[in-house]
Amino acid sequence: MTDRQGGSDNDDNDDNDDGEGDSIGTENTMRARADESRLKVWVLLSANRLGLVALLSVLVFVSLIVFSAVLYPSLQLSIQRGDTIETGFTTMISVIVTGTTLVVSINQLVLSQENGPLGDQRRRMSNAEDFRTYTEEMLGSTAPSDPSNFLRALVAESQDRAERLDRLIHESDSAPDELQEQLEEFVDSLDGNAETVRKKLDGSQFGTFDVVYAALDYNYSWKVFQVDRMVNEFGDSLSREEEEAFHDLKTSLTMFGPAREHIKTLYFEWALVNLSQYILYAAVPALVVAGAMFMFVGEGSFPGTTLGVDDITWVTVGAFTLTLLPFFIFISYIFRVATVAKRTLAIGPLILRDSQR
Repeated sequence: MTDRQGGSDNDDNDDNDDGEGDSIGTENTMRARADESRLKVWVLLSANRLGLVALLSVLVFVSLIVFSAVLYPSLQLSIQRGDTIETGFTTMISVIVTGTTLVVSINQLVLSQENGPLGDQRRRMSNAEDFRTYTEEMLGSTAPSDPSNFLRALVAESQDRAERLDRLIHESDSAPDELQEQLEEFVDSLDGNAETVRKKLDGSQFGTFDVVYAALDYNYSWKVFQVDRMVNEFGDSLSREEEEAFHDLKTSLTMFGPAREHIKTLYFEWALVNLSQYILYAAVPALVVAGAMFMFVGEGSFPGTTLGVDDITWVTVGAFTLTLLPFFIFISYIFRVATVAKRTLAIGPLILRDSQR
């Protein structure tokens, strides 16, 4: 079976309202399906969060230095005429303390949902075991405990069931040619998508974003919709065995949905813990720097010039950038969490927009 990616993003936009467009298949990755620039996707999802913090810090630092060089009056003159440093860093101390307390409190509120009485924890355990038992019955083997391997097993199972269905339909004497053509395109697209996701999941470790990012590439909702559509459209010509094969494929696809949502939720909690820790780590030196600038730095503290810019400007801009680190950490994590949440709002065959296919 050939490995085709299916339709392009433009093909997706030409689909009819009922989803029976010219293209049944889709691109193999979320980025290719989304009508977004590579840079935007990199900033929102792909980039290392602490690396993004460093990039934001450099951009702010350089921008402020440029402004200080081209705008009049200079920072040195502003300091001589008023209490610029005192006012600015006094405000930053208040912002850091208030913002850090608020962010950590919100994160703890979210994580507190994991706490509860014994009965609630028992129900959570029972639900998890029920899901694993059902998964093992479907796979015919022990379900992996590692999140990446668990998702890989589900993707591989849907791939195997799709290929089995394709063989049944092509060996059938009663299956319409249109169904065979549509199913071939569908299975080719699923096969290519599954292989892409399985390769990304291979070796991915939970705690990093790699597992969730790879899971986002598998657009199971669109596949479930196409299975339902083909069954409803060609159901009269299907044998009982073929109907069961369609049902088995749909079952494996729908199992991927709650598995991905559970792993996504666990990642969100993991990310919120990291966010709280990093903000606390950054808040202490930020407060020290802000306090030092407020109490000890004045117009005569750094009288020299470096690279045509007053030394007091270098120090003040650098200190101000350091005090912004907790905020940069916050927005870098929220970029990713909000983007993932937006792209996974619906579970099941409900497509909120074409680029989510």
